Amino acid sequence: MSEQNMPKGKGPKNMPPFLKFNVYWIYGVIFLVLLALYFTGEGSLSKKMNWTELQTLAKNNDIEKVIVYNKRNVVEAFLKDSAAKAVFPDAKSSLKGAKVIVQIPSADYFSTEFGKWQQEYNLNAEVSYDDGGDMLWEFFISVAPFALLIFVWIFLMRRMSGQGGGGGGVFSVGKARAQIFDQTNRVNVNFNDVAGLSEAKQEVEEIVSFLKDPGKYTNLGGKIPKGALLVGPPGTGKTLLAKAVAGEANVPFFSLSGSDFVEMFVGVGASRVRDLFRQAKEKAPCIIFIDEIDAIGRARGKNPNMNSNDERENTLNQLLTEMDGFGTNSGVIILAATNRADILDKALLRAGRFDRQINVDLPDLRDRKEIFLVHLRPLKLDSSVDPDFLARQTPGFSGADIANVCNEAALIAARNGKESIQKEDFMSAVDRIVGGLEKRSRVYTQDEKRSIAIHESGHATISWFLEHANPLVKVTIVPRGKALGAAWYLPEERYITTTQQILDEMCATLGGRAAEEVFIGHISTGASNDLERVTKQAYAMVCYFGMSDKLPNLNYYDSTGQDWGFSKPYSEDTAKIIDAEVQRFISEQFERAKSILKEHAEGHAKLAALLLEREVIYSDDLEAIFGKRPWVSRSQEILNEEEKRKGSETEEHNPIFS
Repeated sequence: MSEQNMPKGKGPKNMPPFLKFNVYWIYGVIFLVLLALYFTGEGSLSKKMNWTELQTLAKNNDIEKVIVYNKRNVVEAFLKDSAAKAVFPDAKSSLKGAKVIVQIPSADYFSTEFGKWQQEYNLNAEVSYDDGGDMLWEFFISVAPFALLIFVWIFLMRRMSGQGGGGGGVFSVGKARAQIFDQTNRVNVNFNDVAGLSEAKQEVEEIVSFLKDPGKYTNLGGKIPKGALLVGPPGTGKTLLAKAVAGEANVPFFSLSGSDFVEMFVGVGASRVRDLFRQAKEKAPCIIFIDEIDAIGRARGKNPNMNSNDERENTLNQLLTEMDGFGTNSGVIILAATNRADILDKALLRAGRFDRQINVDLPDLRDRKEIFLVHLRPLKLDSSVDPDFLARQTPGFSGADIANVCNEAALIAARNGKESIQKEDFMSAVDRIVGGLEKRSRVYTQDEKRSIAIHESGHATISWFLEHANPLVKVTIVPRGKALGAAWYLPEERYITTTQQILDEMCATLGGRAAEEVFIGHISTGASNDLERVTKQAYAMVCYFGMSDKLPNLNYYDSTGQDWGFSKPYSEDTAKIIDAEVQRFISEQFERAKSILKEHAEGHAKLAALLLEREVIYSDDLEAIFGKRPWVSRSQEILNEEEKRKGSETEEHNPIFS
């Protein structure tokens, strides 16, 4: 067969060598050298002779010392220098220690004959006797220390090179630890598994579309962004969105965390960055995803006197160079995720590195419904479960929280021996996640229980009569977590908040403390959490929102994250005014809460009595006592608008209405 017709990979150039070099060859050579040194002795000359030749040496008085090995029946006769020259005429090394080795019948026979030689030949030689154990055992004793050292050396080398189960060691410490997903190792998540996040999905779908069909964009002269930064609170789906990109893109996807670059060895982080981009360039076009990039992307030089980590800064510098330096990264797109974008280095966020910042916010009402539909898919549900209702009951929940609610509801239903998950299981799951575990075993006195009922009824009463207070869902005096009682509200999903809305919320929050003072005559420590929330709201109104009459249109908030260091951006006189305004806001709302409670004292008493009797009451019970609440919540308005829109679409497309 000619060289041209040879199969691919079988030609002379591609033929593998017969023997490939292996590092263990070195250890084999060392072992053979030790073996040779053992059998050749310590560099001394030796020669085997018969009994007659030994007798001749004794007759000539050429023997200096004799060693008799009893067990081996061997004699080693060390020669004088003159005799050694005659026995080893061609020797180039030193003749010191030259000897001859003679096999003897027995040690006793040699002793008798040697005594005769001494008398007949006047032989003057030193004689010693040795047991002379097994040669194999002696060899083992001689070589064992060297073998042990070699074994320890091999073990350490394997551990440090990551071959001994250590999972990456000294020799691979500079290698990137990215997990690679490609055609053979695909991710089973796609964009259909990402509910909500429509704007963020559109941004990343465009990146995937460019990798699949770059001509659609380059024909118009456009360039795909080099990087996109996913920013948002924890649990909103940033990593899930990246997984969907990995599942949708038909290109290699490198996934790793920002902490994977951090190591105790100097220069390792920068080396891993270089290795990551080297691999990415070899597999371009591809996507690199760095989760929690704030681990290495923190702004440099923020605290120059606090011994900042130079290794982390070196890693960041290398990342900046690789993302947009003299080298080209054509076809390599970088995705990153963080929930602390405010602390990232400005050079990392500039155009040309992360061209886009994609905000992944907490889901609104419609997004929560879509997320529930995704997580309800694998569950066995009862007909009472309504995704719209569940979406209304979980304001402020992230996608991870909603997934936890669905899983917790399934566990509660299974714990109670149900064949399907019911609506009440989801409500119990929400209560479990928001308030904590019920503690019905906790024992209260009757006075304590009455005080808690009056406190919680105060919250419920005031929130029912204030327009901007959050609508009540239920009230309970069953302790959960660290709370002795709790009131569940449905917070309004506002994008801006007015002064009156904040004041109404403060008044409703102070309703528990006000009810204790009005209807019990003394106050307790049960309002500690309420006072903390109210104080923070009041300080925010004065210092951040500029809602104070004495300090209007001023904002002392530092959006850079430095929080003013060791000094405040206002004087001591201004601080006194701030304290006075905060006290005024809280005092006014506390008096307002007491006024509302005195006005509706009868209804409050009925509510407290009902709460003592049932331990848990709902908004229907408040409606039966106080009448229908005149204000409709914003979330209900959104759902009503959604239902009207769906109804009009159904009328347009359904032939029954035509």
